[in-house]
Formats: sequence, C-alpha cells, structure tokens
Amino acid sequence: MRSLLKNIKEVKIEVYIPEEDVVKLREALNEVNAGKIGNYDNCIAVTKVKGHFRPLEEASPYSGKVGEVYEGDEAKIEIRCKMEYVEDAIKVIREIHPYEEPVYNIIPILNHFFE
Repeated sequence: MRSLLKNIKEVKIEVYIPEEDVVKLREALNEVNAGKIGNYDNCIAVTKVKGHFRPLEEASPYSGKVGEVYEGDEAKIEIRCKMEYVEDAIKVIREIHPYEEPVYNIIPILNHFFE
C-alpha cells in the first residue's frame, strides 16, 4: 500500500460533522497545514447533509438513542491536504470531532499526473 501512495502528493479529506463544529475543525486543520492551496489557507468546502445512523447496544451516541435510527443535520467538509500532513489532520479530526466514531474519507488527488 505504501508503494502506491508514494506518488500521491495530495489527498482530499471528507469529514461528516455537526454543523456547529465546522469552524472549530477548520481552524484546527488549518493549524496543521491542511487546507492550504498555494498562497491561500483555510480552504474548505462545506455542504449541508442529512446524516442517518442507528447506535447499537455497545454505542455511546452523541446524538440519537441506542437501537433507534437517527436522522440529523450535519455538514460535509472537504479539504485538500498534502500527504505529509495527513496523519496530523486525522489526529486533529479525532480530537475535535464529537462523535464516538468520526466518519472521514481520504481520497487521493491525481491532478499532478496531468500537469
């Protein structure tokens, strides 16, 4: 896996988070150099989404009740990150995110292969 990743320079990180935590997470990610593109920082896109999940017996849910499907307003944050900062960005997400199981996706950006 590491050999596949060594040619990847940047990734997009998607994070699903309660809307009220967007600014706090953006600021923390900016401090670890995620969201920096050229001469700009704090570069994120935020989309409102509906989240659905059912906490199972072992869960300690931030929202909802064990055994019941929950539907709530969330935000999806999309942020670019150089590979060298990904581990720090994930650490920040885990520290800031209020959910027991934060949902995030790390997606390789292949743009530099076409420049």
